[in-house]
Amino acid sequence: MDSQTREDGVPSGGEADGAAVSPETGEAHSGSPPILPMTAESLRFEVDGRALIDCGSFSLTAGSRTVVLGPNGAGKSLLLRLCHGLLSPTSGRIAWAGLRPQAARNWQAMVFQRPVLLRRSVAANIAYVLSVKGVPRHRRAQCLAEALELGGLTALAGQPARVLSGGEQQRLAIARAWAVRPPVLFLDEPTSNLDPAATAAVESLIDAVHQAGTKVIMTTHDLGQAQRVADEILFLHQGRLLQQASAEIFFRSPSSSVVRDFIEGRLPL
Repeated sequence: MDSQTREDGVPSGGEADGAAVSPETGEAHSGSPPILPMTAESLRFEVDGRALIDCGSFSLTAGSRTVVLGPNGAGKSLLLRLCHGLLSPTSGRIAWAGLRPQAARNWQAMVFQRPVLLRRSVAANIAYVLSVKGVPRHRRAQCLAEALELGGLTALAGQPARVLSGGEQQRLAIARAWAVRPPVLFLDEPTSNLDPAATAAVESLIDAVHQAGTKVIMTTHDLGQAQRVADEILFLHQGRLLQQASAEIFFRSPSSSVVRDFIEGRLPL
């Protein structure tokens, strides 16, 4: 079976929600992302002849936190799945620094909007990914401890994962994804349906992941969140990429009336 990240986050065929291990050394990756920049060329995705994504061409580079912003139904989640390789474009292509798509997948992870946790403890969820991805035994305890600490989950390590609050579960899913230091981490609406306190905790974790050297690419329809989290924004509307800019330029100089209406709250979320 081909390597694939299943939507519930459980590894299948060696690919996991949250794991990227160096194919050369078997070690958890750290340091500069080896697969960026990512380039999309003439990207289009159709279903029954209808274009759901028609983004043209764009590129994503290392270093910045990239937020794919737009109203509900804009195609944000589809775009993430295309970039991660879960969907194949109808036309055009995604290229990762010259790597074959399957090879590039070994250096990425994705956390879905509703990740499913294993029926195990918090610690065992993370340990399982470390084992599946082939992290050497002598390094697993350290990787596990670091992931728990980053996620603010050390005190909850022995708790069953599925009894955690919604915010705690999302932090576990992100910490599990980060445990083997993927150079690129996709997050699909990571704070959807969370209260303000839980949202703040998840956003703090996203910043910690970024500070640790992982490229974060996430979706949101929340303007306030984009202002707090983003270094770079891709604005998507009806499947089309209307603007790609730094967050400062995006909010100061919207490229069209549609973008301006969204920023000013006149375009439905």
